[in-house]
Amino acid sequence: MSQKMLLASKEMNIILQRLACQLVENHTTFENSVIIGIQPRGVFLANRIVRILEEEYQIKDVKLGHLDITFYRDDFRRSEKPLEANKTHIDFVVEDKRVIFIDDVLYTGRSIRAALTAVQSFGRPKEIELLTLIDRRFSRHLPIQPDYNGRQVDAINEEKVKVNWQENEGEDAVYLISK
Repeated sequence: MSQKMLLASKEMNIILQRLACQLVENHTTFENSVIIGIQPRGVFLANRIVRILEEEYQIKDVKLGHLDITFYRDDFRRSEKPLEANKTHIDFVVEDKRVIFIDDVLYTGRSIRAALTAVQSFGRPKEIELLTLIDRRFSRHLPIQPDYNGRQVDAINEEKVKVNWQENEGEDAVYLISK
């Protein structure tokens, strides 16, 4: 197994700044917008984006939630091992809000489809956007595209894109892993 670094910490920080800036351009004060990180890995990215919005753009009270999609996935019954769900934490209603889903890697689109179903439990959003750090654009099974994208990666199906976060793995980096 080999791995190639696609993004180091410095490049990731530049991309996070750009993504936050794009959100500010489209959502200004976030008065009618909410950010929802998709569990488990999208939460790290969502937390970082919200921190940038609050600290560098002085946007106060950005509503941030974490959404678990485990039992909304179309493949959850196909696993040999028991599934472990993550926590959903959404302490606001999404009714008539502009929802921004955040996930680290967009691959087949199935996670986003599951998130679209899961979020309906919290109300009917006015609109939904998608922000991803990495878009594996040639691997899609569903017609889902990100509205905000950090980097596109052309990876074949046997390759894996792994996003490491300082908070979890002790470094900010993105790797392409080949078997």
